[in-house]
This record gives sequence, structure tokens and C-alpha cells, in this order.
Amino acid sequence: MIDLRGVRLGYGRASVLSELDLAVREGEILVVVGPSGCGKSTLLRALAGLLPTSGGQILVDGRPVRGTSAERALVFQDDGLLPWRTVQRNVELPLAIRGVVKAERRARAVEWIEKVGLAGYERRLPRELSGGMRQRVQLARTLAGTPRIVLADEPFGALDAQTRASMQRLLVKVWEAHPTTVVFVTHDVDEALYVGDRIAVLDRSGRVARIVESPFPRVADADTGSVKAEILSALGVMAEAA
Repeated sequence: MIDLRGVRLGYGRASVLSELDLAVREGEILVVVGPSGCGKSTLLRALAGLLPTSGGQILVDGRPVRGTSAERALVFQDDGLLPWRTVQRNVELPLAIRGVVKAERRARAVEWIEKVGLAGYERRLPRELSGGMRQRVQLARTLAGTPRIVLADEPFGALDAQTRASMQRLLVKVWEAHPTTVVFVTHDVDEALYVGDRIAVLDRSGRVARIVESPFPRVADADTGSVKAEILSALGVMAEAA
């Protein structure tokens, strides 16, 4: 449902992504990995409609992306919660901006807060929550808006290992119950193999160097050694060539 054709992206005259061709299947989790500075976050911003292309096309369901849309939602490493709003009011915020009536947005917020395991925390402020809990709130806020596409920019990168694993499992659980198309950026190859159906490895010029099928997506403790070695090899070759 997402098709990138010869996409070039950059800031001013500096090109970050060049001649990128990539297709994302409807309902899959596509993970994007690559060396720092290769344009992974830039790609997500373009998919969200926050950054125009300087060449090529980004198509969603055959229609060019020309701006932001409620159908495409971004999830960041920084949870971005408003510190003066409670958990419930943070989750309600995008619904309020879209003009959803108060009763409906409250009901949807409470439903999603429960789904991410935070029932009972509706009236807490962000400062009263752990990092993992705040990311759960961000996930609830994102999904309460029922986007068709979720664009996740290293959302668990700042969490400790145990909390990160917990958030990966939560993401998978929510995705299985509410299938949507996900483009997920990470530096963690193990995370990529667990979360993703496919892994797109970018090179330093922002082109797709390799597409790897995850052999056992969302299966804990799966034997993915050979595939992990393939991805690490691709990343290592790029590092040596830099």
C-alpha cells in the first residue's frame, strides 16, 4: 500500500536519501535498519508528509503523499507527552484536535489506556510515570486515532533492556489485535528480527541494499542466527566502505 519510486530527500541542497525504491505491503511490519545518517528518520518524516520529496514519488494506495494525514501517525523515541495533561487527556488530545465529541474521545481514550496496560493511571501526570509507561501512553495516543499506517522512529531506543522487550511484546500484541501497516526504524537487529515481517537494510546513500525476510517474526527466542549474520554482514560492508 506504500510505494516509493526513485525518492530523493534532503534538507536544502544536502541530499540524505537518493533514488530510493521501496514497497511496503499492506498490513505488514517493515523494519528499516542502516548506519547512522543514512536517512531512516528522514524517510519516516517524508512518509508522514512532514517533508516533501526533492525527486521521485511516495504513493499510498496509488495516491501521492502531499501532506500530513490522520491515516499516518508517527511514534517517536521521545514520548512527547504534554506534562500538564493527565494520561487520559494526553490520549484524548489528537481526538480533540480532530473535533471528536467529548464522550466519544473519553471512551476511546479509556479503552486504549486499558489495552496498553495502564488502567488505573488515567489521572496520573507524565512525571509520575516511568519511561516505559510514558511510551505506553504514546502508543495509546497514537492508536486511539485509528491510523492505517504507523511510522515508528526508534520508539523503544531509550528504554532499558527489560522494558524494551516488554514494549516490543506489547506492540506485537496490539498489532495482532488491530492489524495496521507499520514502518519501524531501529538500530537493534534483534529487535528488527522479532518485530518485523521484513527488514530493509539501507546503505549510506539511502538506497535499499538488501531486503531480508524475517524467518520467525514475533516468535520469542527463535533461531534467527543465519539471518542476523546476513544483516550484520550487510551493515558491516557498508561501514567498511564508508
